[in-house]
Parts: sequence; C-alpha cells; structure tokens
Amino acid sequence: MTKPPLTLYLAAPRGFCAGVDRAIKIVEMALEKWGAPVYVRHEIVHNKFVVDGLRDKGAVFVEELSECPDDRPVIFSAHGVPKAVPAKAEARNMVYVDATCPLVSKVHIEAQRHAEAGLQMIMIGHAGHPETVGTMGQLPEGEVLLVETPADVATVSVRNPQKLAYVTQTTLSIDDTADIVAALNDRFPAIVGPHKEDICYATTNRQEAVKAMAPKCDAMLVVGAPNSSNSKRLVEVGSRAGCPYAQLVQRATDIDWRSLEGISSIGITAGASAPEQLINEVIDAFRDRYDVVTELVETAVENVEFKVPRVLRVPA
Repeated sequence: MTKPPLTLYLAAPRGFCAGVDRAIKIVEMALEKWGAPVYVRHEIVHNKFVVDGLRDKGAVFVEELSECPDDRPVIFSAHGVPKAVPAKAEARNMVYVDATCPLVSKVHIEAQRHAEAGLQMIMIGHAGHPETVGTMGQLPEGEVLLVETPADVATVSVRNPQKLAYVTQTTLSIDDTADIVAALNDRFPAIVGPHKEDICYATTNRQEAVKAMAPKCDAMLVVGAPNSSNSKRLVEVGSRAGCPYAQLVQRATDIDWRSLEGISSIGITAGASAPEQLINEVIDAFRDRYDVVTELVETAVENVEFKVPRVLRVPA
C-alpha cells in the first residue's frame, strides 16, 4: 500500500544540552567510582527514560536527603538545591556531588551578590519547580519573592522599591519572561536586572528553532517529559508561532495518530532533557506510516561543554 507523503521538519538545536549531559555523566561516573547504590536527590534531569536507565545501573532516586544513608554518596540534581541541603549533608559527613547546571549556579551567585549589596530579590519562575525552590533557597526566607505572571508583579509586596533586583528561572519562555520584566521595570524603575539574560542558551536556542519551524508545519511534536519546564515551553512557543497543533509526547507510543490525520507536514523537536534515542524513535514511527522527506531547520550551532566536578575526574 502506498504511504501518504509527509515533510518532516527537524529542529536544530534540539534535545540534550550541556548541563543535562554533564549531570548524567556525573551519575554514571559516581557509579563507576563508588559502585552501586549511589543516591540522587530528585530526578537528575526531568526525563523518565533517562532516570529509569540510571536506576537500572544502580542509582537510587529520592526526594529528600533524609531518605539517604550516611555511608553512601548522594548527588544533587541539575536543577539545583537550597543551601540547607549541602549543609545538612556536611553535618552528616556525607560524600556528595553537586550536579547543578553551571548556568543555574550562575543565577545562585547573582542572587547572593545582590543580597550582599542590600537588595531584596524578585524571582521570575514557576512555584514548586525544583530550580525555583533551589534558587529561592540560596537566601533566607522572605529575601526572594516569586512572581509567575505580570499580574503577580502588580500585587507583590516589597520592602523597599529602591532596593530590588530580579533573577529568572533558566527554562522559561523568552517572550513570557520579557512581559514580566517589562512589568517589573514599569512598577519598580530602580530594579536591577542580570548583566546577561538568565534564560539559558539551550532554552533560547530551542525556542528560536521552534519559532522558525512552526509556521511551516501542520502539526508539531515536542519530545519531553510532562514535568520538564523547558519542554512545556516549547509546546507553547510552537502554538504561538503559528502551528495549529502542538503536543508534548514522552515517546513514540504517546503519539495521538487520530489527531494527525490529513497532515502533510510535521515538526519534531525535543526538550533539553530528552535523549536523541527518543527523537529517533518518533521519527521512525512516522516513517512506518508515511513516505517521509526530512528537512533540517537549523537556527544555531551548539558546542558548549561543561566540566564534571574534580572529585570524579580520573587523574591524567
């Protein structure tokens, strides 16, 4: 039977970023160095396939440090942790490795620097997200105020409007953040922003690729986990950029084929914590059903690499 034709637009960049790649390597290297089990506080990255693979190798994922024994290493996830977490690990004489993405660590340092200058912090982020919890936990309670929308800016109560600074979660929508920053600047003209945009290069690059791809597509799929902030933002960006149908799928088995009936073009991208293996799985699923012609939509080339902590490096 003849397969219907389909143009498959593949976004570039897509999938793993340097921070995710580094975090996964840290868990793998820890297992090699200390053997199983190695404990990981929170999912190392937000992807079930990745987490299950590391669990099979001997990683044990927990939500709180209290679930870890004193005599086994623990790794803190790429999203970052409040200052109280490593302090508790040190108090218990635990071996720990911090896999916080260096770009998240940069935001932590910014927050600390502003606090030392006497500025109260406003954080643009999503309540309850591990990165937001970790960043807010760098300073004493009440020193970091959370806003999620421009409407929140109108009601936030600050100590001194002349002594404020803001930071942002690294995985947000560029456009949404711009609206909130504009609201902050309107209400608090003296507020101090970061020297460089907090939203990470990988989030920005993936969103720009989606914006370029979306108008070409009848539909778009984002490969990523439902608890992955940057993946969910890609779906939103695709819809706003003109794609009539944009959906998040964890892997090929999640594709709703009935919703895709009659399409002649599809865009495929992936969040920063989704491995290429799952992207290829989705592409193969389309090749099974369609006569596929693939076109790359490339808006940036990434060559960033972050070093793993010294404690895990093998001497030369």
